[in-house]
Amino acid sequence: MDPRTKTVIGLLLVSSFVVILNETIMSVALPRLMVDLNITAGTAQWLTTGFMLTMAVVIPATGFLLQRFSMRGLFMTAMSLFSAGTLLAALAPGFGALLGGRIIQAGGTAIMIPLLMTTVLNAVPAHRRGRMMGTISIVIAVAPAIGPTVSGIILNALDWRWMFWLVLPIALLSLVLGTVFIRNLTEPKRVPFDALSIVLSTFAFGGIIFGLSSIGDAAQGKELMPLWIPLTVGALAMAGFVYRQLVLQRSDRALMDLRTFTSKPFVIAVVMVLVSMMALFGCLIVLPLYLQNVLGLSTLETGLLLLPGGAVMAILSPIVGGLFDRFGPRPLVIPGALVLSASLWGMTMLTEDSPVPLVILLHCFLNAGLGFIFTPLFTSALGSLDRTLYSHGSAIINTLQQLAGAAGTAVFITLMTAGTTAAVNDGLAAIPAAAAGIHTAFFWGAVISLVALAASFFVRRPVNELPDGVGVH
Repeated sequence: MDPRTKTVIGLLLVSSFVVILNETIMSVALPRLMVDLNITAGTAQWLTTGFMLTMAVVIPATGFLLQRFSMRGLFMTAMSLFSAGTLLAALAPGFGALLGGRIIQAGGTAIMIPLLMTTVLNAVPAHRRGRMMGTISIVIAVAPAIGPTVSGIILNALDWRWMFWLVLPIALLSLVLGTVFIRNLTEPKRVPFDALSIVLSTFAFGGIIFGLSSIGDAAQGKELMPLWIPLTVGALAMAGFVYRQLVLQRSDRALMDLRTFTSKPFVIAVVMVLVSMMALFGCLIVLPLYLQNVLGLSTLETGLLLLPGGAVMAILSPIVGGLFDRFGPRPLVIPGALVLSASLWGMTMLTEDSPVPLVILLHCFLNAGLGFIFTPLFTSALGSLDRTLYSHGSAIINTLQQLAGAAGTAVFITLMTAGTTAAVNDGLAAIPAAAAGIHTAFFWGAVISLVALAASFFVRRPVNELPDGVGVH
């Protein structure tokens, strides 16, 4: 790659790492926020699921945005939104303002990740794409994984608002550097804009994630509205959105071109990404609660104990990228899915007496499994598409990631709450009851992981040749 391209991708990687880190930075802080803001666990989870909800609403439009507007303009917009949201969250006097700041942050994050992935697909030769996507995996998977560690270290010495005050200068510096150094690697073009598709996608993805995220409150009888309302609205809007895209893509006017799903490698990879992201975000929300509420650890101890797992994934991701370039996805994805499932089954054995080293070991195995899964899946999924579908494929896979993350968070919290309530009703004390609830959450997470394991045997290396000599062999 020429120096200009390296500079652009480097800035995008650093900026993306910062914005994605914030997706899970709140998880360790939830117990403290529940006390400081006088909110329930179901309400507190909205600081994470609200972030994902916004991303799921905005990301579907990025396929259009990436074609219509310049890379530099989109970068400046994304980082400006993120910086503004970070400032609002830092100044937030209560839960409402904090949630508002998180939503604005998410608007910038939603633009940044598809921008990074599409830029890499267009600028990096196919034979180096695995290594580069391995680096992107550090951003997409490792940044959320170490978010709890960062927040744990900060919360040990400072108020929760410092999680945002310390990020703000980095975001502003990225904005300034990007404004100076980022130049366009692709040419914007006039593409049709369909307002109805935007409306339908907002109600579709927003309704489904809102419904999923309300399951935790519903388990405690505190939902804002009956669950069937947002889920039904989301399902109907999704049906309308899909039909609208099928009609518009005949004339290349779709907001989200669904011809990506004609690629079998793309479909299989999407299924595995969905299950893997459910496991990742479910564990990121439940494991800190286990460490603090069951084992009685502090926020600092919790954050530090989760650090080795994030480090394992960070180390593995670029290595796995290089192995993908040599051997393809299947020899990596199958053992990765096996380790992921085994680690989740191991977590079902955690009790109020489990030794801390066992928790660290299981968390490291979980992240190792995910490290062997994400890079091959992202690379083979998007590399299997025609170049004209890159931006659409990126938008689809990132939108579905948010759906999976919201589903994982909601399902794990709900199962944990239901299991804890049942244990209390059976006469168990608070800590054993909490451990029983967490066991329930991890058990069903382990069951779900078997879907990823089965799908891994169908992963294949893409064989199509892309235009202008770009291909994945």
